[in-house]
Amino acid sequence: MNARANKTGSLWGLLCVMLVLVLAGCSGNGSAQGVSEDGKLLVTATTGMIGDAAREIGGEHVEVTTLMGPGVDPHLFKASQGDIRKLDRAAVVFYGGLHLEGNMERVLVKMAAQKTVVAVTDDMPRDRLIGSEETGEFDPHVWFNVDLWTIAAETVRDTLIEKDPANAEAYRKQGERYLNELKELDAYVRERMLEIPAEGRVLVTAHDAFGYFGKAYEVEVVGLQGISTAAEFGARDVSALRDYLVERNIKAVFVESSLPARSMQAIVAGAAQQGHDVTIGGELFSDAMGEPGTDEGTYIGMIRHNTDTIAEALK
Repeated sequence: MNARANKTGSLWGLLCVMLVLVLAGCSGNGSAQGVSEDGKLLVTATTGMIGDAAREIGGEHVEVTTLMGPGVDPHLFKASQGDIRKLDRAAVVFYGGLHLEGNMERVLVKMAAQKTVVAVTDDMPRDRLIGSEETGEFDPHVWFNVDLWTIAAETVRDTLIEKDPANAEAYRKQGERYLNELKELDAYVRERMLEIPAEGRVLVTAHDAFGYFGKAYEVEVVGLQGISTAAEFGARDVSALRDYLVERNIKAVFVESSLPARSMQAIVAGAAQQGHDVTIGGELFSDAMGEPGTDEGTYIGMIRHNTDTIAEALK
């Protein structure tokens, strides 16, 4: 580790301490009691996918705030003063875990000593995750396996019931409805992927966020970058992926809403120079959902959009 990395780590360690002290110092104000003026349980979620699950299951009994909106890359997210206030006033904080939120996870873990802070991946069997239990490093993009994401929804439901037992029956009913919708979604994704011939079922994207999708729905996945966008790619990576497209005769690649499209456009141009035509098959939502109020602004709508985009481009 170089001096710059050491300095960055020290700064983050200091920031963690400062944020916890700020939260502790604010704990006496009314908003920190975790209930809105109209009596709703205040919930803060790091990502849109988690926030959507909390809204679906919590319904009228919760007020959900999401830290990371459309187009935000959670791997590189840095909490602002406004985000600290959102965390402070919440009765419950949900986050992804598995290092999805990068250095911010240190803050969230420290906060757990003062309020209900839950990683929605905590209850997922480690043998269903992509990664290594020996190193403790796992791919955090679990929401792309819809069946696995039902466990996250169950964690949200159970946490709300425990925190707000007065509305437990409502959380159970809304949780059951949402879990049934997820089961239907899982079947829909599976059926649509089977429309693509097996040899053409190759998903090429800007970073390796779709590993769970590929494993669950029998799709070969190739990313220009690794699991985290914090790891930079170089000219060699671009050349290797360009050559892969040519050798495999792949006709379409995909850009992501939370990442610049220029890297994939460069690869398409490079393949064209070698006489191989590749198109941009469409934009996928990977680390963030779409705009609020749109279908893609919900978890189910986002997954359906991705599924339909991939199926239409590759089949």
